Amino acid sequence: MDVILFLSGMFVVGSALELSGYLSHLSYKSFKKAGSVDALVLLILFGLGLASAFLMNDTCAIIGTPVVLALAGKYGIPPKLLLLTLAFAITLGSVPSPIGNPQNLLVAVNGGLESPFTAFLWFLFLPTLVNLFIAYLLLKFFYREHFRRIPLNLSDEPVSDAGLARLARISMILVVLLVLVKVSAVFLDRNLDYGLTYIALAAALPLLVFSPRRREILGKVDWSTLVFFASMFVLMQSVWDSGFFQEVIEDAAMDITTVPAIFMISVGLSQLISNVPLVALYMPMLLHAGVSTKELMALAAGSTIAGNLFILGAASNVIIIQNAEKKGETLTFMEFAKIGIPLTLVNILVYWLFLSIL
Repeated sequence: MDVILFLSGMFVVGSALELSGYLSHLSYKSFKKAGSVDALVLLILFGLGLASAFLMNDTCAIIGTPVVLALAGKYGIPPKLLLLTLAFAITLGSVPSPIGNPQNLLVAVNGGLESPFTAFLWFLFLPTLVNLFIAYLLLKFFYREHFRRIPLNLSDEPVSDAGLARLARISMILVVLLVLVKVSAVFLDRNLDYGLTYIALAAALPLLVFSPRRREILGKVDWSTLVFFASMFVLMQSVWDSGFFQEVIEDAAMDITTVPAIFMISVGLSQLISNVPLVALYMPMLLHAGVSTKELMALAAGSTIAGNLFILGAASNVIIIQNAEKKGETLTFMEFAKIGIPLTLVNILVYWLFLSIL
């Protein structure tokens, strides 16, 4: 329920950002300094990557798709290039944050971490920066003919609903402040703690209480994704209770607690049962074996970068393609995998090296 409530709160914030026009306005402010395709791709990778660490990658998938398609149409950039950039940005950008994606949230809530934010940042922040830049290099290699030096002059996008935009801005500020307070409490040794779920619910509260468009906001929430996750949690709990997964691992006669094994299992199986249920099944076995924080961070990173391998590796990829197809654009399985496979292999290597050093 913690994950479902957190997602609900963040989806409400994402809906308000889109309805108010504040999202388009923020996009202009963020990307107006991009004078070339190189700069635009880097800004999307690092800008939306950072945003997904706070707003969750599924939220950024919903609100980011129309933004990158609008940019592609306005400046003659292939939509596929920017859709891939968005997908890799929000997948990688969500890795070093316990609220970056649902599987990280599961690790943070149920993994017994003393300070989830500091643990994720300490183990995963630097390798994530390296992997975001590697994603840029691979995109430039595969789409090199489109990285031409042409000036990009962005036009301003006015806010359509100033009142709702103000409330959405307050909600975003609340998310950032509550995260900073939670992190600071650990370093200050203060007995001030609250669940991650309360961050999202507190952010959604101003919109649901004070906005006259609250019904419209709730109507734009991605309820189907919430139902999907809730149903999947029920299914995975039943699989766990049956003992089937435990028997399969036991019959395989392999040590599933080492960092390389965790990366191999989490990336591979996430393609079959998706990353969130994979973590729901795998983490209890790791905790039962008494693993350290490092192994839990490997599980979080591996299950997340699984979304870079194939389209079905992450719900955020599916959300991007579903929203793109509503506007007449799409990505095929092979178009995604052509870049996703080498990117994921390098991602695994980078995270494994950093975790081995720490």
